[in-house]
Amino acid sequence: MKLLKLLPLGLPLALVLASCDGQKNGLDLPGMAEDSLFTLSDVAKILSDLPLQEEHLAEVHDAVSSSSGNGYDEEYLLNDLFHAPGAGVGDEGKGTKASGYKTPLRDLFADYLADRYGTKAGAADVERYLNALSESDMQIYWPYSDTWDGRSYPIVTFDPGYGSESNYGYEIRIDAGGAHVVDSVLVTEQVAMERPVWVINRNDDAAYTPLELFAEQEGTTKAGKTPATGDGGKEYILSIRDFKMLRNYDSWFGGASEFFVKIGAVDGFKATKDEDLKNYSPSLTDFMIVVKRSQTGKKVPFNAVLLTNFTEQMEKVAFMVIEDDGGTTTSWKCSAVVKYNSKQYGFELEIPYKDKDDVVWRGQLTRNFFQEVFDKGGGTLTGRFGDVEITFALN
Repeated sequence: MKLLKLLPLGLPLALVLASCDGQKNGLDLPGMAEDSLFTLSDVAKILSDLPLQEEHLAEVHDAVSSSSGNGYDEEYLLNDLFHAPGAGVGDEGKGTKASGYKTPLRDLFADYLADRYGTKAGAADVERYLNALSESDMQIYWPYSDTWDGRSYPIVTFDPGYGSESNYGYEIRIDAGGAHVVDSVLVTEQVAMERPVWVINRNDDAAYTPLELFAEQEGTTKAGKTPATGDGGKEYILSIRDFKMLRNYDSWFGGASEFFVKIGAVDGFKATKDEDLKNYSPSLTDFMIVVKRSQTGKKVPFNAVLLTNFTEQMEKVAFMVIEDDGGTTTSWKCSAVVKYNSKQYGFELEIPYKDKDDVVWRGQLTRNFFQEVFDKGGGTLTGRFGDVEITFALN
């Protein structure tokens, strides 16, 4: 695990849907451009109009729970809703759920569009609408889903954008006569903490593999392997024991914070003669940590290996933590420093990130930073890096 790269999971985005939501009146779909068939607010309205039953609530809960268990946010991609009901992000290759669903949500969407637009637009256009939904990057985000009582119907809303912290939503309830009733209500994060809320927003993490899923796919553990001892000098495994986010970095409508932890170093450096220097080059460890809003201020156990051979000759390592916001790829030019024959040598490297990302912290971690733990022969050390706290372990 010296080099841990984030690999795309192969979820194609065949359409780019409109990002300016809440501005269309009604769902006048026929004749619209292919790239603007639906907005987030459209999908929220459609979902609130569907004749939801308890099995549909369970389907969404199954999916968001599975995504969360795979290291992602509490999310249900519309792509999965139409092609793999109840599947979470990262479930690819795990097979379908054994129980299945008598009438999955995708059937309700199909019936809704057929009833509303089938006569006017024709079957071909209805199929086009369904494809637009299934191939979009939209999803159902269910914050605080782990507190659901298993019965309560949700409020359906959408991400209004611009960092807003409140929006209107559709409260779904079943009255005494068993009728499906929808009321318009104001939705805030406090409401989402107290009762189920489904937010229609856009997915921004499915293309990456979090460490939990990477380890499972590779058949390895997060802790890695014990390094070889070489010429007898001390070598340590450097890992992250836990990660604490001290504040949220995005509006609650956007979901969890996705942090990328990056460390560049000449892992395992142990030169004994000048000729050895040419045999070493820096490596980059790069992985994603998803911190849900409910985990703010809490230590999230992680146990992720950063370096497999932290030797006595490694003087400085480059360390960077960002919160993902996308944009154009750029890089941080830095160096990893080693010491040999009483002289220091710098190995240059570039650590990539996006220009819209929040740079939580970047700089060099020196050997002196870890010296107290080195002197003890191993242990843990906690440091604050911007608005996150990280506990390192040296073993």
